[in-house]
Amino acid sequence: MFIHSAIFWLRKDLTPAERATFDTEVRRLAQIPYLERGYVGTPAATEHRSVTDHSFDFATSLHFKSLEDHEYYQTKCQDHARFVAACKTFWERVVIYDVSPLT
Repeated sequence: MFIHSAIFWLRKDLTPAERATFDTEVRRLAQIPYLERGYVGTPAATEHRSVTDHSFDFATSLHFKSLEDHEYYQTKCQDHARFVAACKTFWERVVIYDVSPLT
């Protein structure tokens, strides 16, 4: 398994329509058929925990069966290409965490 997580900080000046476009497009990523699992979310209501970062707007966690599936996603997946093309101007920052789970 290979886990690809992306954390997004959106531009503060997005229109409601732009924010809705981002929301729709990022949710589509979690529906890619060859994913083992896909999740999209916003900061959880855990502000009482000082170690938890709530500064982001959206996060994804896409679980691939293999590194090869992830490489396909990055280089050939039309859903990913569409998301980047439609939304890349909407974020001011994105941080990626790629994880190879220990067994």
